[in-house]
Amino acid sequence: MSSIVRATPAQMTRRVIVLAAAIFAIVAGQGQMALGWGQTAAEFAADSDATLKVAGYAFAIWGVIYLGLLVYAVRQVLPQTGESRMIHRFGWPSAAAMAGIGLWIIAAALDAEIATVVLIFGSLAALLFPLLSNAGAIRALPLRERDRWMVVWPLAMLAGWLTVAAPLNLITVATGNGDLPAALSPTVWAMIAIAAVAVVALSVTQRIRTVAYALPVAWGLLGAFVAEQPRNASLALFALAAAVAVLVGAIVLSLRLRRGVERRESTEA
Repeated sequence: MSSIVRATPAQMTRRVIVLAAAIFAIVAGQGQMALGWGQTAAEFAADSDATLKVAGYAFAIWGVIYLGLLVYAVRQVLPQTGESRMIHRFGWPSAAAMAGIGLWIIAAALDAEIATVVLIFGSLAALLFPLLSNAGAIRALPLRERDRWMVVWPLAMLAGWLTVAAPLNLITVATGNGDLPAALSPTVWAMIAIAAVAVVALSVTQRIRTVAYALPVAWGLLGAFVAEQPRNASLALFALAAAVAVLVGAIVLSLRLRRGVERRESTEA
């Protein structure tokens, strides 16, 4: 269960910063589109998508992610919310990740390609580290525990989408600059990226046993299948197979959760 210990002034300061980072990320994303300033995230991804493309509709997942981040951040500043282990462990990393995705929107709008690669991989790393280092505690969370739905799920979904978006970002920049190594064909490079995404998705899900991380990954891979169908059938089928493998594998792995064992692991951690 979540701790009922009241947050200290220092902890409340961290929580306010988390809220500010969430608001910044949302305002940056929605404000950029509303103002029509620079490139949108979808336009940036489509700028050099000759190697690997994701259907534009897939980016609509940001609406769900932003809502989850807002719930996560607002809950923290409520007086009745205690300082639980999950809130404490994910506080600063989540603030860094949310600030990173907000800055990514600005970098993409300005077409600052190298900055987008650094920001998106940095944001992904900021979330993956606490997810993996706290895997035992995450697995041990009761099904109805608020921290599962209001901390782990929003951040896992963001991490899952970034797991797809980061390699796509890298391939897009490399393709546009002519830096994709010629040792392999673009299709093979795209397949390697898709396979790596699927392996990472299943590996992380196996550790945290939370399907929320894998759902955005499967969604992104399905978007690649839809986008590649008209121009590269083999790549499209490969993306579809990866999406199905991630979705089915994540469900199977999550259902294997054995709460008694995981609680003992969490206590010993």
